[in-house]
Amino acid sequence: MDLILVLINFMLLFISVLVGVAFLTLLERKLLGYIQIRKGPNKVGFMGILQPFSDAIKLFSKEQVFPLMSNFFIYYFSPVMSLILALFLWLCFPFYFYFLSFNFSILFFLSISSLSVYMIMLSGWSSNSNYSLLGSLRAVAQTISYEVSMFLILMSYLILVSALNLIDFMYFQKYIWFLFLTFPLSLMWLVSSLAETNRTPFDFAEGESELVSGFNVEYSSGGFAFIFLAEYASILFMSMISVILFLGANFFSFFFFLKLVLLAFFWVWVRGTLPRYRYDKLMYLSWKIYLPVSLNFLLFYLGLKCLILTLNF
Repeated sequence: MDLILVLINFMLLFISVLVGVAFLTLLERKLLGYIQIRKGPNKVGFMGILQPFSDAIKLFSKEQVFPLMSNFFIYYFSPVMSLILALFLWLCFPFYFYFLSFNFSILFFLSISSLSVYMIMLSGWSSNSNYSLLGSLRAVAQTISYEVSMFLILMSYLILVSALNLIDFMYFQKYIWFLFLTFPLSLMWLVSSLAETNRTPFDFAEGESELVSGFNVEYSSGGFAFIFLAEYASILFMSMISVILFLGANFFSFFFFLKLVLLAFFWVWVRGTLPRYRYDKLMYLSWKIYLPVSLNFLLFYLGLKCLILTLNF
């Protein structure tokens, strides 16, 4: 019976994430509409609420195009694997009821999120198009660069908590959020998350002016939809991780999910506000600013933790 319960939980989780992604796309289009002083989707259903579902039907009913020179199996399965990995990330979310709330959830998050880079690389390479190859190379270089600084920022939080389980963040933020203790790190984490999910102002994989549409240029129909779903699922996940890390991770309150929606709104807000960054400045920001600053903070919090432990003894 336990196995059946776990499978039911899997299904409920995945369906909930996909429905969340559908309405996140609607939220994004509405917000971008109001930012640019227009309406956004408002025809399908009441105030455009059924728009994501009509988009899904349209995308999956379109004809699937296979480029003649593409590496067929890799080209076909990369988007599917990309979505599967994005959904697998959600398994480390600590649930109130019985589920896979395991002790090494941070390690699981780091392992799975670093695997998604390969899917971008393979989908760009297997299309056998110069545009998609250049887009995937950019995305891979960017993601790997920011993973380094992200991991070091995460290390500071892990030193403060001294555990790899996400539930422990809830106990440690009972009286004060980590946002107030680690304000610069929290901002750095948010910017790194934007770069990690290939979003504006760091969406160099999709430079329309020079790369048409980046690594997904040869995809249509279902393949494009899977890449799209994976991107938005990872945005929701990064919002959730950010709330857990520094916004008081009380999973059992309604405000946790409200904060998650506010952070997802931040992703869209940035897209509607900021112009695209320059690629060399993106790399400069990662290697010459975030890396040394996060290392210094790591040493600072290590010293702080040692001081606290010494005072306790």
